[in-house]
Amino acid sequence: MVRALVPGTFDPIHRGHIDIILRATHLFDEIIVAVYDRSLKSLLFSPQERIKLVQQAITDNPQISVMGFSGLTVEFCHKVNAQVIVRGLRVFSDFEYEFRMGLANHRLAPDIETVSLITNEDHTFLSSSTVREIASLGGDVSSMVPPHVESALIERFAELGDGQQIVPTTSMRD
Repeated sequence: MVRALVPGTFDPIHRGHIDIILRATHLFDEIIVAVYDRSLKSLLFSPQERIKLVQQAITDNPQISVMGFSGLTVEFCHKVNAQVIVRGLRVFSDFEYEFRMGLANHRLAPDIETVSLITNEDHTFLSSSTVREIASLGGDVSSMVPPHVESALIERFAELGDGQQIVPTTSMRD
């Protein structure tokens, strides 16, 4: 049995993440979606909220479980007996980052393989930060995230009100 780990912050989970996770079920016997608890990024949702949003997005599939983790991804792989790390590639710049991360992980744990899946072309523009920014500006993210995630985003930004700098500014404002 091959167990694969799909790690990320998932802040929030979007349709691109879901596509990669579901496609991984065709390649591996078991998938653990690993929600990282601490990040260098500014996070909108707590680890518990992100885990719940992921669990609600991935339902009715006995191959998939969702867990929170901290520390090195390869150490978590060893803890849960995962042999593979699955990552998604959207654009060329992702390849360089994922290539370096894959080499570093291989140096730390040569027994763990990294597999990168190329995103569906419909999702190449999607990132959690793009979703957060559009939602923070009152834009429609219904085609990018499941309905429960859209509701959570609307609720969170209503709680925060105007003037909160959670989302780094990009060209979406221009």
